[in-house]
Amino acid sequence: MGLFGFGKRMEEEEKKGCCCGSQVEAVKEEASCCCGSKNQETVTCCDEEVNGICCIKVLGAGCKSCHEQFENVKKAVEELGLDVEVEYITDMEKVMTYGVMSMPAIVVNEKVVAMGKVLKTSEVLKLFEKLS
Repeated sequence: MGLFGFGKRMEEEEKKGCCCGSQVEAVKEEASCCCGSKNQETVTCCDEEVNGICCIKVLGAGCKSCHEQFENVKKAVEELGLDVEVEYITDMEKVMTYGVMSMPAIVVNEKVVAMGKVLKTSEVLKLFEKLS
């Protein structure tokens, strides 16, 4: 930890991981995760995609609508029987890296697939079926 947060960025860069939370090994110049995200390291994560879906994230500000979207996505994942953990991200710096300007948003395999409105569980199911 550095004074006024100056040393923090270096520490964070050293602890890079995949979108699914797995650690990566620093070796290659450029590699991509199973979910398509680009890293400057070799990625050791997501041994198997589940129906073409590696990771799912709900981006939100922590409001009622965003929580509702998160619950609907979790229900859809459960109904499809996917063994994928749904991540709920409220950190605005992380949200902005996806270029999302209206929330809630759904990110599948590091691609924004829906934003700006709360999808019902049935709509999320249809969305996931298109992607797999």
